[in-house]
This record gives sequence, structure tokens and C-alpha cells, in this order.
Amino acid sequence: MNKNLQIATLGGGCFWCTEAVFQEVRGVEKVISGYAGGNVPGEPTYREICSGLTGHAEVIQITFDTSVISYEDILVIFMTTHDPTTLNQQGADRGTQYRSVVFYHDNNQQQIAIEVLKQIQGYYDDKIVTELSALPIFYKATQEHQDFYKNNNGQGYCTFVIEPKLSKLRQLHADKLK
Repeated sequence: MNKNLQIATLGGGCFWCTEAVFQEVRGVEKVISGYAGGNVPGEPTYREICSGLTGHAEVIQITFDTSVISYEDILVIFMTTHDPTTLNQQGADRGTQYRSVVFYHDNNQQQIAIEVLKQIQGYYDDKIVTELSALPIFYKATQEHQDFYKNNNGQGYCTFVIEPKLSKLRQLHADKLK
């Protein structure tokens, strides 16, 4: 494995949205949609996650090259392309599975995340409610949930929910795009 590769695990509502955003970022090698942070044993299904009863969040795991983009930049992009001030909600998607969360992989990521959240707070009128937790087990979502926007960009959800996030990404972070 390339020694410059690092993994970030983030949840910002529906994983289809965050996946689409980070697939456009330079230095991002891979984005996998999945689940983390639940409190039930075993591997959860999408249907179980959607019930909101498992405690899992829809998340993405981003493999990125630190010689191209920093973890701090990954977090800034994340915090500015979703609404980190709404508890358990992104737009019409509601429930704990849609919470804003940063699952850090080590103490360094934790410290960087604490600092980024403090810095970003000044850009929002409402308090940031993004959860910050150590990464528990990550479960990869089924293949139908991978590359969702790439494979389904004509669907209404993609047009009305994902594309505005991509527009925001392009406007705020044009210098970080592929």
C-alpha cells in the first residue's frame, strides 16, 4: 500500500451524496459507501439501517493520497458540502442514520477534526452538531449502493439532492477538483 494513503470515514446524510462529492476531489483514490456506528450485533442490512433502529449511520470511507490532499482539506470539504447543524437530518432525509459524523481512525485524525470543527463553526449561524467518534466496525454497503450517482444521475433524487451538493463543491472547492 502506498505510504501516502490514508482513510477517512465520514457520514453527512445519505451516502450517495457524500460519495458523489468525494469522487470529484483530486487525491481521492477510492470512495466506498457503507455503515458505521451502530449498536446491534452482526452486519446490518440496508433495510435495517433505514429503520433507524440499529444506530448505524450511512457513511463513506475515502482512501486519499496525503501527498495530494490533506485530511484537514477532506474535512473542510465535508463540512461545507452538507449541513453539519441539523441533528439527524440532511434535507428531507431524517433519522439517526443520516447524522453528521466524523469517525476518526487515530488520535491525529481526532485532533485535526476537533480543530476543523472549531474553525468551521464561524461560518454557520447555528451550532455544529457533527458527532466525533472513534471508528467502530465499518460495513460496506451492497454493490447497488456503490457509485450510485455515476450509475443513476438521471434519477430525481440525484437531480434534486445530489447535484446541488456537487454545485456547492465546485463553487467552494474548485481548486481541489480532479
